[in-house]
Amino acid sequence: MTDRIRRNHVENDHTARSRAKTVILILGIMLVAANLRAALTGLGPLVGAIRSQTHLSNTITGMLTTLPLLAFAILSPLTPKITRRLGMELTLMVSLVLLTIGILVRSAPSIPTLFIGTFIIGLAIAVGNVLLPSLVKRDFPDQVGPMTGAYSVSMNVFGALASGISIPLSVEAGLGWRGSLGSWALLAGLAVLCWLPQLRYRHVTKVYEREGSIWRSALAWQVTLFMGLQSLMFYINATWLPEILHERGMSIASSGWMLSAMQFVSLPISFVVPVLAARQTNQKGIVVATVIFHLAGYLGLLFGPAALTWLWMICIGIAVGASISLALAFFGLRTHNARQAAELSGMAQSIGYLLAAIGPILFGFLHDITETWFFSLMILVIASILLLIVGLGAGRNVYLSSNGQRKAPVAVHEAQI
Repeated sequence: MTDRIRRNHVENDHTARSRAKTVILILGIMLVAANLRAALTGLGPLVGAIRSQTHLSNTITGMLTTLPLLAFAILSPLTPKITRRLGMELTLMVSLVLLTIGILVRSAPSIPTLFIGTFIIGLAIAVGNVLLPSLVKRDFPDQVGPMTGAYSVSMNVFGALASGISIPLSVEAGLGWRGSLGSWALLAGLAVLCWLPQLRYRHVTKVYEREGSIWRSALAWQVTLFMGLQSLMFYINATWLPEILHERGMSIASSGWMLSAMQFVSLPISFVVPVLAARQTNQKGIVVATVIFHLAGYLGLLFGPAALTWLWMICIGIAVGASISLALAFFGLRTHNARQAAELSGMAQSIGYLLAAIGPILFGFLHDITETWFFSLMILVIASILLLIVGLGAGRNVYLSSNGQRKAPVAVHEAQI
C-alpha cells in the first residue's frame, strides 16, 4: 500500500510538472507572438509626426515599414539553418534580446539610428515569424489550428494596441514619437524573461532521409505568394490608412484608433479561422470569403461614402484577421513535420515579405506623383484578386513535397539536449 501511494505521488508530481511546463511554454509563445507586430504597427499613426520633424518625403518615410520587410526577406530562409545549430529555444531567445536592442536603437535621437534600429527590429521579428509555426507543429501537432489561432490573437491584440496608444503615448503622455516607439522595449524585455525557462531545453532536428527542395514545389510557391500578398496589404494598411483617413478629415488620433479598431475586429476572426481550417479537408471556401471582405473594404474606401468608413474598416479587419491566420495555418496544414514547417515558413516569409516590401514604398510614391490616393488604393484591389488566385491553390488538400504532391512523412528525430 505504501509503495502504491508513493508511486501515485510520483506520477501526480510528474503530471503537475508536465502541465506547468506546458503552461509556461504556452505563455512564452503568446509573449513572443505579442512582439511580432507591436513594434511595427505602433509606427503608422506616428508617420505624420516623424515626417514633419525629420522633413522626410512620403517615399522615404515608407522605408521605415519596408526595412523590416527586407530584413524578413534576408533572414527568413537562413533561420531554419541557424535553428538546427543552436536549437529552437536559444534561437528565439537571441531574437528577443536583439528585438529589445533594436527598439532602443530606433528611439535614439538621430535619423540614422531610426533606420538602423528599424532594420534590427526586422531581423529579430523574422526569427519569431519563421519559428512559431514550426514550434507549434513540433510541440502541439494535434492542436495546430487552436494554437495558431491563439498566438495569432496575441499578435493582433498587441498590434492593435500599439496602433491605438502610439499617439496618446506621444502626445498625452509627453513621450514624443521617439519615446512612444521606444516604450515597446518593455514588452520585448518581458518576453525575454518569460522565455528564459525554455533555455533548459534544446531540441535539435536530425533528418535521416533526404527531402527534395521545397523551392521546386508549386504548392510551396502558392503558400508563399499567399503569405506575401496578405503581408503587402497588411503593411500598407498599417503605414498609410491613418494618413488616408486624416486627409479625409479625421483627426490623426482618431485615425490611429480607427486602425486599432480594424485590428481588434480581426481578433476573433484570427482565432476562429485556423480552427475551422484545421477541421476542413480544404480551405478554398475560407479563401473566397476572405477575398470578398478585402474587396468590400477597399472598394468601399474608393467609392463608398465617408460616413461608412467604419464599415469599410470592419470589412478590412475581418479580411486581415482571416488572411494572416490562414497563411500561418498553411505552414502546419501543408507539411508533415516541424522541419518542413520551418522551411516552408522560411521560404514563404523570405519571398513573401520581399514582395510585401514594395507595398508601402509604391503606395507612398504613387501618392507623391499623383497627389491622390485612388491609384494607391487600386494596388490593394489588384492584390486582393491575386490573393484569390494563389489562395485557391494553397487551399488544396495536399501536402508539401518537392513536386507538390502528397507523400509519406519523412523520418525525423527530435533530440533534446
